[in-house]
Amino acid sequence: MTPECYLLAQAYNNAWANHRLLKACGQLSAQELAAPRLSFFPSIIHTLNHNLTVDWLYISAVEGDCIGAAAFDPEIPFPTFADLDREQRTADRRLIDHCRLMDGKALADEVRIPRADHVQVERRDRILLHLFQHQIHHRGQIHSMLSSTSVKPPQLDEFFPADEERLRAQDFAELGFTEAAIWS
Repeated sequence: MTPECYLLAQAYNNAWANHRLLKACGQLSAQELAAPRLSFFPSIIHTLNHNLTVDWLYISAVEGDCIGAAAFDPEIPFPTFADLDREQRTADRRLIDHCRLMDGKALADEVRIPRADHVQVERRDRILLHLFQHQIHHRGQIHSMLSSTSVKPPQLDEFFPADEERLRAQDFAELGFTEAAIWS
């Protein structure tokens, strides 16, 4: 598997995991989403918003027009779940589209991210890997927070096992994904 195919598969898996998590969170009331919880961020909705704003930062950076600190103003741009759900899914599609259009040469391109006191310069592949890891980290926190609600946390620890295609068929239908799109 080429590095660009690997990153595309990561982008699809990221969107699938977000889809499963968002479906579970969508069953919670606004009060449950905003309820204080023990984690890095104080609620499920706050953590979901953090994932989205960090996506905005890094996706805009790899696309070549980094929005910088504007990604985090306001800190919680979508206190309403339906709006957050829509925007996260849009960000997930942007990430898939970006990874689909990359060639191997583009992975080494420099990406510039304005920070408060400097401009961070990183390779595109490192930014993408960081973004995927960031999502995994905070999805795990949300997964844990769901354990103290009435909604069962979804399984998120799979990476498209070939033998389990049938188990993700409904999610893929909802997302418009195909195995061929991921693995070709």
